[in-house]
Amino acid sequence: MAADRIDLALRISIVDPLPDVALALQRGKSGACALIPPSRIAAETVAFDFTVVVAPGPSPRLLGPFVQGPPDGRFVYVCIGQYAGDTASPWARRAKIPLTGLTWPLVELVTAGGRLEARIAGRARDGSPACASLPLLPPGWREA
Repeated sequence: MAADRIDLALRISIVDPLPDVALALQRGKSGACALIPPSRIAAETVAFDFTVVVAPGPSPRLLGPFVQGPPDGRFVYVCIGQYAGDTASPWARRAKIPLTGLTWPLVELVTAGGRLEARIAGRARDGSPACASLPLLPPGWREA
């Protein structure tokens, strides 16, 4: 892979979200963060489009204002309810979306244009908004 850093377009799609529950992507660290609204909203899916920086290394090193966590366990936060700015919401949660699984072949697939997408479930088993560390729905990261 080239020694230069590259911008990588990503999309997180939340499948089957609860209606009327605010969602926002967290940019920055807690206490000094901005809430980014969804780029797409439909009854069956809410999506967030954003960009991360990929730095050279044996595996892609992900950087940028949306990226959280240690180098070998990067993730992004989706804020829910009160954490997404809806002070009247009964929910105050965050969903931790893993950025693991982003490999050089996947990055190279979309460097000439395009986007990688991962999907997560919008509801927990009890019917409330899904939160905490969430697994990606199969097949994981893919070209959007």
